[in-house]
Amino acid sequence: QVQLVESGGGLVQPGGSLRLSCAASGSIFSINAMGWYRQAPGKQRELVAVITDDGSTNYADSVKGRFTISRDNAKNTVYLQMNSLKPEDTAVYCCHADVWAGGSWDDYWGQGAQVTVSS
Repeated sequence: QVQLVESGGGLVQPGGSLRLSCAASGSIFSINAMGWYRQAPGKQRELVAVITDDGSTNYADSVKGRFTISRDNAKNTVYLQMNSLKPEDTAVYCCHADVWAGGSWDDYWGQGAQVTVSS
């Protein structure tokens, strides 16, 4: 059984910063890509950022230059540093991991962290 637990969401003013963390635990042999997705009310879920096990990253155009994804492979943890936050960044942020827990590569998701950007 693999679990992803997120932390770090909250309320922040426009222009502020937040850092999300997501720790994977359980019967993990290896993790390939880890990433963050978000879903705002009335909108489809979208990819925010992804990082591979060798550190390659990819970002949505809307967050480039403001958000930074990183990971600590020893801790099976992925981070999302969010700077210069805008009201349109308000959403539930979910982490994702592509995990080998024995037998096959499977997708796992965190429970979601609310991020609200408002004055």
